[in-house]
Amino acid sequence: MVMVLFSCENSLDKVKEFIDTDTINGVLAYNVVFTRSDSGFVQAKLMAPVMHSMEGDSALLEFPKGFVAYIYDNNRTPSSKISGDYGIRHDKEEMLFAKNNVIVENLTTKETLFTETLYWNQSTKKIYTRNAVKITSPDKIIYGDSLNANEDFSQRVIHGMRATLEIEDEE
Repeated sequence: MVMVLFSCENSLDKVKEFIDTDTINGVLAYNVVFTRSDSGFVQAKLMAPVMHSMEGDSALLEFPKGFVAYIYDNNRTPSSKISGDYGIRHDKEEMLFAKNNVIVENLTTKETLFTETLYWNQSTKKIYTRNAVKITSPDKIIYGDSLNANEDFSQRVIHGMRATLEIEDEE
């Protein structure tokens, strides 16, 4: 009986080259929930049915099936809600970009913003859009060309306001 043994030896550089080109750079997760807190108090919570995480120099989180985020006030209750059919968050800038059917709701005042794109700067806690906006409240509807606001939508500046329509109660 004859045994033949073969030995294969690769340099470390070749192994790294193989791993770098053959490894998928990212993670796919389902039904994710992210919580942002400070000193044990929840400040925001984001939920998404699908999340694709990509690592590297420009690490990002993509929400291809949409997302819903709640912003909490000091009493630990949701004060506003941000949702969109698509979202992408750039980790370095702490910036989330939302598009398609973007809705921001102030749950306290019952005011709702409708737009097609929105930037949410999570470090400054500000939102803005350069697209047309429609804001509804229990007593009026406002149309404008763009908007800057704080993330809970309690303070805002509407640029190029085109119309304010008063809504009358029917009795």
